[in-house]
Amino acid sequence: MQIPLFVALILTLAVGYLLGSVPTAYIIGRLYRIDIFKIGSGNMGATNISRALGIPLGIVVWFMDSAKGMLAILAAQHLMPDNPALGMAIAATSAIVGHNWSIIVLFLTGSIRGGKGAATAFGTLLMLAPAQVVAVSFALCSAAVVLTRYMSLGVLILFGLSLPWLIVLTMQNVVPSVYSLYAIITIVLILYRFRENITRLANGTERRLGDPA
Repeated sequence: MQIPLFVALILTLAVGYLLGSVPTAYIIGRLYRIDIFKIGSGNMGATNISRALGIPLGIVVWFMDSAKGMLAILAAQHLMPDNPALGMAIAATSAIVGHNWSIIVLFLTGSIRGGKGAATAFGTLLMLAPAQVVAVSFALCSAAVVLTRYMSLGVLILFGLSLPWLIVLTMQNVVPSVYSLYAIITIVLILYRFRENITRLANGTERRLGDPA
């Protein structure tokens, strides 16, 4: 039995949001008896875990948070097989929102909060963008991080290049036009969540990767 489009849209939105809401960094922090919201920047993400528990665990969190975005898109392909591009765009953006404002964290801590969405957004980018977009953007991001140790700068370069590039590709009909909606929303979310980092980068007060929490 085929699911009505409206129901499929709601399910895709909900599944994407709930998958994004899984608080990876918070769970790993608790396993090591720390509250990630009370350490360092207080952000529920890979960089803060790296500062608190070491870079290897930060990498684990990055991969797990990226996987949330990828799983959301895979779920959308099954929930909306007749309109997969729309479903994947909805699932991608809702997963990022879920990571940033997690309802699971609300139940665990009493506050709806989360991370900044970079790793989850990267997972969605892997699924939606052509390989060359991901490869070039990630290479420049990595170079920036290696040279400056500013993870936030690397993230801004990654999405500042890849998402406008994706919008151009939608205009050229290389990828589905609905991906432009995903790209615009993600740009807004990244800029909003990294607004304090941008200010600190401009002022020269941003902490570097490897600095203690």
